[in-house]
Amino acid sequence: MKLSPAKIFDVLLGILGLGTVGLLIGVFMGDGWLPVALALGAILGAGVGLVGGRGFFLSIFIGTILGGLLALGVSGAEAVTVGAASGAAMGGFLGIWISMLIETWRQRNQTLPECDVKHPNHLQP
Repeated sequence: MKLSPAKIFDVLLGILGLGTVGLLIGVFMGDGWLPVALALGAILGAGVGLVGGRGFFLSIFIGTILGGLLALGVSGAEAVTVGAASGAAMGGFLGIWISMLIETWRQRNQTLPECDVKHPNHLQP
């Protein structure tokens, strides 16, 4: 299976994005969990990148920034990590939800092809 340069970029972006999330989760859980969380994040990121999740990563990035800034403004620097994590989760959720809505709207706007099958006339009693 040959991967296009765009697909390789998506996979690397996924490894970088979710690998970083795994790294941070591993740091918070303790040193013993660091390699496990990092590996799981990298594997999940590669999988999401392989199926074309660039928009998903963008929504997580925007959610992380907005959540961190909101927490900084409301509660101070101590709450930035919790706000960023919550923003990332909401960004991912909203990104998937919006992409599903867009796909549904695209399907509604498509016309169905005409059927060329002719039904035989049935005699009715």
